[in-house]
This record gives sequence, structure tokens and C-alpha cells, in this order.
Amino acid sequence: MKPQHAVVIGAGFGGMAAAIRLRARGFRVTLVEGMDQPGGRAAVFRRDGFTFDAGPTVITAPYLLQELFSLVGRDWRDYFDLIPVDPFYRVEFPDGTRFDYVGDEKRLLEQIAAFNPADVEGYRKLAAHAERIFDVGYTRLSDVPFGRVSDMLRVVPEMLRLGNHKSVYAQVAEYIQDERLRQVFSFEPLLVGGNPFRITSIYLLIHWLERKWGVWFGRGGTTSIVAGMARLMEEIGIDIRLSSPAERIEVENGRAVAVHAGGQRIAADVVVANADPTHVYGELIPAEKRNLRTRAALRTRQYSMGLFVGYFGTKKTYPELAHHTILMGPRYRELLRDIFDRKILADDFSLYLHAPTRTDPSLAPPGHECFYVLSPVPNLQAGIDWEREGGPYFDRILDALEDRYLPGLRENLVTQFHVTPTYFRDTLRSTHGAGFGIEPRLTQSAYFRYHNQSPHVGGLYFVGSGTHPGAGVPGVLSTAKVLDRIVPAPPHADPVPATARTRGTLSVPA
Repeated sequence: MKPQHAVVIGAGFGGMAAAIRLRARGFRVTLVEGMDQPGGRAAVFRRDGFTFDAGPTVITAPYLLQELFSLVGRDWRDYFDLIPVDPFYRVEFPDGTRFDYVGDEKRLLEQIAAFNPADVEGYRKLAAHAERIFDVGYTRLSDVPFGRVSDMLRVVPEMLRLGNHKSVYAQVAEYIQDERLRQVFSFEPLLVGGNPFRITSIYLLIHWLERKWGVWFGRGGTTSIVAGMARLMEEIGIDIRLSSPAERIEVENGRAVAVHAGGQRIAADVVVANADPTHVYGELIPAEKRNLRTRAALRTRQYSMGLFVGYFGTKKTYPELAHHTILMGPRYRELLRDIFDRKILADDFSLYLHAPTRTDPSLAPPGHECFYVLSPVPNLQAGIDWEREGGPYFDRILDALEDRYLPGLRENLVTQFHVTPTYFRDTLRSTHGAGFGIEPRLTQSAYFRYHNQSPHVGGLYFVGSGTHPGAGVPGVLSTAKVLDRIVPAPPHADPVPATARTRGTLSVPA
């Protein structure tokens, strides 16, 4: 008998991980992707000899990637190379002070003492608290589905004991006095789309996750990891179809039975969507198949901020820079209120500057440097005309970088371009151009997030940033692990070949 067929929509990290896991369990797998390359948010731009990662640049919990390859009898080291990054992040403040967030506790405590000696003991207590949160929120719950109210009620008492009803910033402020250090140890939720003043303190687990496994970078860029996963998928017989956007999920008798993508109908026993669940329910599921609960959810969800990302290459190098730099602006709480609540494009900004040639010079021509600079901005609910505002906004950012961090930037520019929240809406199909899907506030986490298994369309499952546990590369890879618990094993397995076998038509941009 024919093995069961799983169709995965979207070739981001979540979709690729889901395809590999399903294939390892014996499903036949077809992966459809609307873009002309795999990666989703982790796509790549190549311009004028420079290689720019489009999205994720920070790799943490690398064991999740290694685990995927071992599931099908491969060694990840044959596919890509990971390089440790030190410092994890450099945080620059408007007053000229800086803090290198590193994994080594001795170096970390010495820097804290230089800012405020009284905060050394406070940080020790904060780190211990973050470790306790990590042991619950990540170790025990990151790959556990929250499909029933009872799943949530079971962990609520422990979450309350850990103070998870408080915000990340509020929890940090209980231990740390210096305002600059409060920013150092509370900004990380922004990496998954959350406002530190609102997001549940369970996301302090990010701090301990980085302390535990470090921060890494793929040699050749994050796109090298994508290429390695794509090569693996080809070898194990996954049918990969690029430039095949999903148009509709066919539902019969309350069950997903096919995916219409790239002008073709692909019959399916299981459908896994690595896509914004709001888009899936609102656009890919026929209106008459949506129940009242789904319709209500589509109206009431709150979305993460948007992202403005500028990419540029220079014919000058800046060896004094760190690989990852957080450039704090003059305002913290107030700027985040402008972005998340008031939804206005402020005159000031805080920035994340990525300088990958610090770690891998091959990403730019000899003697050159490539960068991307990311600015959190309001999502498209703000009504900002990015066609008009995008260019001037990038100019303001470049002027600020030249003035404070990159002297001679303008005269040494070789190439530049940018993307705005409209790219996230139009290319990545993210509702309102949100950079990370729905906002990970407490009322949109765990059981209250879109479920990994659709509660009202049989055979439909979700991976990616919109479902549990959420955004970020470890979170997205963990959503695929949840599938192992909730997708029934196929009654007749299609064994994974021990040697290379190509069934797809994948072409990764060179």
C-alpha cells in the first residue's frame, strides 16, 4: 500500500524541519514554497558580490539542527559549519558606554561591576531565576502541544511561582538597578517580536538559552544552513516545489484533503502549514469552512511590530565593530510605546547592526564589508506609506551610523537596498506585515496561541512563529518537534534511503 502523503506549505526553517521529521517517520513528503528559493524569512540576497542574509542571523540551541540530520542518519557537519560568536552582542548606549554580552560569567560580572557594583549580586539572582524559567518553559514545554485548556491549567501554578505574570522588564528591574543594564538584560524579547514591557517574563528563558549553548553563525551566512537543509531534503526524497505558492487548502467533511499550489492540486493525508495561521485561516481555507471561533480569532489577534531592514556593502572595513551590535537610542520604553501602541514612525530609533564579515570575510569582496541594519517599526496597521517613507528613513539611519559608528560610510558605499513591512506582507504573507506574526504576549502564548493542530480542520497542522512555542530559530524548530507528538505515524512507511536520492526540482541560488 502507498505510504501516507504529507504536504508542507512553506520552506522556512519550520517547514523544512517539519518536512525532514515527517520524512524520517516514513511519510512521503511534498514541500511547496512560493518563493524561488527555500528559507522563507531566512532567504538570501546577493548583490554586487555581497551576500546578505535576509533575516535570521543569530543561531542558538544548535543541537536542534544537529538533531534533524541525525534523525535520517546524516552528520550535520557534512552540510554546514557553525562558528561561535564572541561577544554574543555588543550594546552601545547614547552616552558612549558599551556592554559586551558574553557567555563567560567572569567577564560578564566584571562589566556589570563597572556599570554598578551593586548589580553584580542582582545579576546572579536574575540568572538563577532565568535558569529556573528555562527549565520549565523550554526544557519541559517547548515541544509539548497546548491543544486543550487542561494543558495550560496544569502549568499555570508553576508559571505564577516563577513570576511569569510579570513582564520581562519588570522581572529584570526587580534584580537590576542600573537602567542601562536593565536594557541589556531585557531587549532580547524584541528578537521574537515582543515588547519587553508587556511580554511575559517566561521569555527570560532566552537569556539562559544563550548562556547555555552560546550564539553561533553559519559559515557562509544563515543561508548556508538553509542550503544544507535543502540538500538533505533532496537526498532523502522530499519533493520540493519552488515558485509554487499555496492558493487553497481543500477541505472535505471537515478534513484537509489537498493543497492547491502553483496551479496544481496535490492530494494529502496530512497538511502542515509553515505560514502565518491568520493568513491560512483567512485566505487558504474557504470561507464556508471557517467556524465561528476561527472568525472571531481572525478579528481579535494582536500582531508584533514591523521591521525595516537596510542592507549595504562598503569598500572600507570596520574591524573595530562586533558581529552583532545593539545601538540603543535615547528612549527605550517610550520608543517601544510608539512602535507597539501608538503605531507612529518616531524621529529616533534603536538599531540592530549585523556585521557578518567580522566572522566570515568571504561574504564580501576582498577589502569590503557587508552589513544589515534592522529597525523595529510599526506594522502596517499604522498606515505608513513605505513607498514614500522607506528611502528617507534609510537615509536617516545611514546618517546616524556614519555620525556615531561608521565614519566615512557614505563615500564608501558600494551597494544598498532595503525592505519594509510591505515585503513581509506581500512576499512572506505575514498579516499586517508583522515581522513575527502575532505578538507573544501572555494572552497569545501556549494554549492562547494558534494551536499546532487545528481544532476544527482535521489533518491540518501548523509550524513556524505563529504557533507554540513561537518565533526565533529555536522556537520555530521546536514547533516541528511538536508534530512528532500529535501527527499519527503512517500505517505504511516509506523508508528513508541510506544513500542520496533526489526527487525534487530544487535550485538554490548560487
